[in-house]
Amino acid sequence: MSVRKYLESKPLSTLAKYDTRADLPREAVPFSGTPRKHPYDDEKMLIVLDPFSSNTMFHEFQIDDIVHVDDLPHRVTESGESIGMVKIWVKRGSIGMQYQPFEVSDPLKFFRDSEILRQAVSEDGR
Repeated sequence: MSVRKYLESKPLSTLAKYDTRADLPREAVPFSGTPRKHPYDDEKMLIVLDPFSSNTMFHEFQIDDIVHVDDLPHRVTESGESIGMVKIWVKRGSIGMQYQPFEVSDPLKFFRDSEILRQAVSEDGR
């Protein structure tokens, strides 16, 4: 599965868990970013941590492990592109996956250093 498939996943709009418990920070850990639907598993979701960063990274979680969701202000680029942001609270002890695309080389080249990787995930795909 290509990195582009993950980054182009549709926005996840079905998250609607709300919890007002004061002890939430003891039960869960917050992650902020842009929620995305998992490209092939409806029981999982992705959160792109900093969608406008030059060093793209995202996490994968089981939707059942999310105990609370807070809406955050939208982020807007200089060109006017807007993207929704949330803070999800994931149950402590849950298993998550962290993805960080890189170019195989010696040494490894991460997004900010790899022209090949930037082209692979760019809008036009060239």
